[in-house]
Amino acid sequence: MDTVSAFFSHPFWVWLAIGAVFLAIEVVTGSGWMLWPAAAAALVGVASLFLPHFGVAPQIALFAVCTLLLTYLGRRLLKTTAPGGADINDSHGRLIGHRGAASAAFAAGKGRVFVDGKEWSAELADGGETLAAGTRVEVTAVLSGARLRVKAV
Repeated sequence: MDTVSAFFSHPFWVWLAIGAVFLAIEVVTGSGWMLWPAAAAALVGVASLFLPHFGVAPQIALFAVCTLLLTYLGRRLLKTTAPGGADINDSHGRLIGHRGAASAAFAAGKGRVFVDGKEWSAELADGGETLAAGTRVEVTAVLSGARLRVKAV
């Protein structure tokens, strides 16, 4: 029994538990910030296995240094999508630049187009009044969520 308690009182298990707590917080919040302290705690735990006389103060110092270094490198090297970048959940915004065809003739600059497997309400971008059915068009903008601005190509 003394062997088991000595085994689980090793600093490796303490650092593994600390890392698990940070990882659990990361899973709950999804912030991306707690992943790096969790990895740092795992590294300190592994270091404590190979350096048996590694005291508590040096372990804490190593944890702090590893946390700072891993956070810096992780944030610098693992870039996220730029704030101004395209939103993968924006199904309308991705239509810009796609090509299709006029479903019916346009009158007074308004009509319907078939783009990306769907029929959309549309208006002409160049201020034109008419467009024949079947004319190839390109989407230049998405207006008020469900209306496309198109130009003939």
